[in-house]
Formats: sequence, C-alpha cells, structure tokens
Amino acid sequence: MLEQFIYFCKMNFSSKLLEDAVNEFSKLPGVGQKTALRLVLHLLGREKEEVTHFGNSIIRLRQEIKHCTVCHNISDLDVCEICRSNKREKEVICVVEDTRDVMAIENTSQYFGAYHVLGGLISPMDGIGPSDLFIDSLVQRVATTEVKEIILALSATMEGDTTIFYLYKKLKDFQVPITTIARGIAFGGELEYADEITLGRSIVTRVPYETAMK
Repeated sequence: MLEQFIYFCKMNFSSKLLEDAVNEFSKLPGVGQKTALRLVLHLLGREKEEVTHFGNSIIRLRQEIKHCTVCHNISDLDVCEICRSNKREKEVICVVEDTRDVMAIENTSQYFGAYHVLGGLISPMDGIGPSDLFIDSLVQRVATTEVKEIILALSATMEGDTTIFYLYKKLKDFQVPITTIARGIAFGGELEYADEITLGRSIVTRVPYETAMK
C-alpha cells in the first residue's frame, strides 16, 4: 500500500526542463502535479509563437503592473480607469479587501462609485495588523476629499468583522455615513463567490453600520 502511495506521489520525468516546468505550475493555488503536467504538455503542443506570447504576458504582468495611487486597485496606469472616470460617483467610496472584490462588484452593474482596496484584512493569527493594510490612505482620502458615504464591503468572516469594526472606529469622527452590505446572503462569507444578482442586491440594500451591529 505504501509503495502504491509513493508511486502516485512521485513522477518520473524524461526531461529536466519538463520537470522544472511542472514544478513551477504546481506551485499555483489548486494545481497538483498531474494538472501541472497536463498544462505543460498542452503548452508543448501549441505553436512556439503562442507559448512565447503566453510567457511574455506573465513576465510583463509582473514587471509592469501598477497599483492605483488613489484606491490601490491593480492598474496599468498610476491612476486606474475607475478613479479617472468622470461617470463615477467619487463621493461614495466602497472599501474592499482586494482586486477580486472590485471585479465581483463591478460585474453586478449595480455600483457606480469609487473604491478603496485595503490589500487584505486584519488577522492577528496571520501577523497582519492595521499598519500592513492601506488604512491610513483611506483615512487621508476621507479627511481631504468630499465623501458622502463609505461602504464597508468586506467578507462576513471573523477577520472581515474585525477590520470593519476597526475602520468604523477610525472613520466615525468624520461625520460621514458608514454603511455595510446586507448580511445573510449565502456566499460563504467571501465576496468573490457571490453570484452577481445576490451581491448586487446586497449593495443596493446596504444598511448603516450602527444598524447592522444591533
């Protein structure tokens, strides 16, 4: 039985280049060695130009990607398209954990304000504190620009609730309405897993944070 386990866990490669490529792909989240091997063999079956374009797109992504100087969202430019758009309600700021949440909310077509990407959530167990997130820049935005509403659109998890409470304490003295997305929606606590209709409805029916605490 142990020999069978070792057989399935260890792959014998006919090429060191193939082995190295499989090992790199298997470092990706949710990709095991068998899946990695299938992906690598798929690339080997494509035209060289296609594979070169694929590789260059990854290299350019890592070398040239920027973070918006206003909201910290991933961007091609110093200021992202959302922050530059004249069609957005800049006075409404939706605070999210990361870029995946921005994409999820944008896909609902129910929100037309601005964003602020924290870059994570407060998590003492993981050694992540307020100083590790883009919280100071959020406070600075609220202090120096006209803001009519702050929406705290964070996951319904212990880390999300901790971060929301911390942000509320930091922002409540600015006398700006602070709201949260409607709770009780079934998407496992993570915004990125919410279906578009449910997430869109939760944004439209957002409630004041003080009400949500009761």
